[in-house]
This record gives sequence, C-alpha cells and structure tokens, in this order.
Amino acid sequence: MDDIITLDYGSGGRKTSALIEELILPAFGNEALNALGDGALLEGGLAFSTDSFVVTPLEFPGGNIGKLAVCGTVNDLAMCGAEPKYLSLALIIEEGLPTETLRRVLASAAETAKAAGVSIVTGDTKVVERGRGDGLYINTAGIGLVRYPGLSPSAMRPGDAVILSGTAGDHGAAVMLARGDMLSGEIESDCAPLNSLARALLESGAKVRVLRDPTRGGVATTLCEFAESAGLGIELDEGGIPVRRSVAAACAVLGLDPLYSANEGKLLAVVSPESAETALAALRAHPAGRGAAVIGRVTEGRRVILKTPNGGSRVLRKLSGAQLPRIC
Repeated sequence: MDDIITLDYGSGGRKTSALIEELILPAFGNEALNALGDGALLEGGLAFSTDSFVVTPLEFPGGNIGKLAVCGTVNDLAMCGAEPKYLSLALIIEEGLPTETLRRVLASAAETAKAAGVSIVTGDTKVVERGRGDGLYINTAGIGLVRYPGLSPSAMRPGDAVILSGTAGDHGAAVMLARGDMLSGEIESDCAPLNSLARALLESGAKVRVLRDPTRGGVATTLCEFAESAGLGIELDEGGIPVRRSVAAACAVLGLDPLYSANEGKLLAVVSPESAETALAALRAHPAGRGAAVIGRVTEGRRVILKTPNGGSRVLRKLSGAQLPRIC
C-alpha cells in the first residue's frame, strides 16, 4: 500500500484488490465478507449488497447516476443467484445542484426500479457545502432472495465455456463521450438491470458455474478475478469478443483497451461445455442478451491468455491504474 490513497485505488484493478486485502479485510473480515462476491450470502437464504456511485458527469448517453445506482445493486444481487427485492437509496447532494437535475435523476431511478421489479423502501439525504460534493453522490444497498445457490469461481472446471452476453466496454466509452474526451460519436451506455436476463439463463437448464457483471476493470479484470479465485486459467478468442466499432474506435483514439472498459448491462457466465449452446440460446432469446457469444474457455493454466486473430497471444492482467476513473 502507498502512504496515501490515489485514484488508482478506485479503479477496480490491482490497487483496489490491495486496498481490500491489506486494509478492509483485516479490519472487518468474516465468512460472508471474505468470500468477496458481488454480494454477501447470509443465513435465511438472503443476499445483501451495496454500492456507491460517483460517476461524472451525472448524465451521460443512455442513462444517469440514478439509473446507474439502481442497476448496479440490482445486478450485483442477480450475479449472486438472488432475486432482488428491496433497495435503499442515499443521496449526498452538493449545495447548488439544480433541482431539475435531481428530479430527473430520481425519476430515472424510480423508472429503473420499476422495470427491475424492486422497491426503494428506505434512504437518507445529506447536503454538503458548495465545492465539496461534485454535484451528487448516491449509495444504494439491496436485499434479495437467493434462488440459485452455489454460483462461485470455485465451481469452474477446465473446458468450461466463457460467455459474454453482448458487446464489451459500452458504458466506459459512453462516459468518455459525455466528458468531451472525444469530439463526436454515437455511443450509449449499456446500463440496464440484468436480473431477468440472469434468471432466464439460470432457469434454462444450463450448468452455470458463476456469473459476474464486468463493471470497473471491464471484461479482462473480471476474468482475471475468476482465474485467480479458481486457481485456473482462461483462454480468450479476441476475434470472438463482440465490441462495437464505435467503441473500438473511441478506445483506439484515446489509447484505451475496450476489454478494460466498463459495462453496466452485460454479464459474464462460465458454464459447463455441454451447456454452452443451451446457455447461448437462453441469452439470445432475451432482449438484453441478443449479442451473446462464447468468447473463451477455462484451462488448467493460471493465467488469462488472449489469442489474437493473427495467431499471437498476450497475457491479460487485472487493470493497473485508473484507465477511466469515476465511471460508476
């Protein structure tokens, strides 16, 4: 750990892992927390998750911080195999925030909660001095009922198929566009609740080992976390990973890799090899999963390897540094 906390510690990559392992777990470690899932699995078949949102700007193509805050916690619960039921929503508002901006954000959060079938049942509001809050921060926490237990990287086996439910990197690229990091472009965030898509997959009969939504750190970092937790490797086919041309072009201009750019409306699934076609059919039958593709397989090695179309390969590691800070 460094002597001070920098933006890199919020990237979702290596330094975030160091922060968790060296400071947070020693302070609070317990069985539920030590599992380091998208949410805690508790007695009574409950799943519990929380997330804080500091995205800038507050509004971006395809969504805003309100929609993002609901999707983030709903999706974390869904990746635990839970049915999301109830959310809290807490606001930290900077003095001077336009009331109409807050009205739009809250309306978006309400609309998204309704679409996801969850209720926002409690919350909190604080206002801080002008210059101390960058407009608006939101925290959400959620409770769900575990319907599909046993999802874990530890369930992965060599030969398993790795599936991505759609195009990689859309949300990160949309935030770049909204910040003016590009002159122009037609890119929208993929921000969306994933609970109905996850349910369709889990009820399809496919043998699903683990689910995760690739947010901070993107597809690459999420798969590195899978491999590390399972003590296995993953081999990816670069040509088989769906990426929108506009996202690839935007990342190329800025020297970024779309595999490390966040999604907020896609899921990664590892399924048994014989279940791959069943899983793909279930995902593609759902509006949120029409672009689903098998992008790789689990191996006995301990690294994530990207095979390129020209026959080369490169090792993927957890994101190092903050490729794009404050994207969620």
